[in-house]
Amino acid sequence: MRLRCAVLDDFQDIATTVADWSAVQDRVEVVPFTGHFTSEDELAAALADFDIAVTLRERVPFPASLLDRLPRLRLLVASGMRNSVIDYAAAERNGVTVCGTRSSSTPPVELTWALLLGLARGIVTENNALRTGGPWQSTVGADLNGRRLGLLGLGKIGSRVAQVGLAFGMEVTAWSQNLTKERAEEAGVHLASSKEELLRTGDFVSVHLVLGERTRGLLGADELALLKPTAYLVNTSRSAIVDQDALLAALHEGRIAGAGVDVFDIEPLPADHPMRTAPRLLATPHLGYVSQHNYRTYYGQAVEDIEAYLAGDPVRRLG
Repeated sequence: MRLRCAVLDDFQDIATTVADWSAVQDRVEVVPFTGHFTSEDELAAALADFDIAVTLRERVPFPASLLDRLPRLRLLVASGMRNSVIDYAAAERNGVTVCGTRSSSTPPVELTWALLLGLARGIVTENNALRTGGPWQSTVGADLNGRRLGLLGLGKIGSRVAQVGLAFGMEVTAWSQNLTKERAEEAGVHLASSKEELLRTGDFVSVHLVLGERTRGLLGADELALLKPTAYLVNTSRSAIVDQDALLAALHEGRIAGAGVDVFDIEPLPADHPMRTAPRLLATPHLGYVSQHNYRTYYGQAVEDIEAYLAGDPVRRLG
């Protein structure tokens, strides 16, 4: 009897076509789920008869309470080589092997600039007006050349965002709790003396930090109040780094020029969520890593992970 493999959150319905599953199809029945399970009870019921689950990034948490309810599950494949929403100890206790895949950081860099440029030049407003017969030119774009880009985080993604900013002729500054002057100079940027200085002086501020205890709620109401009224904030990292209610208040009250957001406290966003209708907000449905190259890598290597597990020699193990 073939094993059963659930592919979760396959929103675009491409998991079985973007990669070649033929290496395992005689031993594994692949079942994509194109919708999102909104509760642990729904997910536990859906996965009850599956031996393998493939999940994208950190969209679906696998806490102990869920893993304990899935006695049939034996392999969990997550895209990327780091996942903060899987309880690895519980997986091991339940006999579940957890494996990952490679992931490119280029797509979130590109999306960061799509949001930043869209905000700076009023792309959505102008496009909507053009299509609906609205006013011809209703916005005045914000220049990038000569302006200051402040980066919270200068890791793999932040440093690439910095390179693009420098190419635009921007002055780039960066700050994080462990960032040194030497590391900043290597990337060709200035080290801000503090988080507060970066926020006060940035014309554009972009978040590129890993979510952890030190970064959760890093930008709250007090920090957002430091931004210039002409400043733009972009967050393609993790929603919990920026207090969502504080950001909504700043947008509604016009205390910042705008924000570009790709990550949310609840995903997918409920239809009536206030982030869907907030003014001065350019938002995308967590598209940071959603690209053709990444999806070919994710699902292609998911097949490799499954094949290796079936051969008794798991690869790219996490935990």
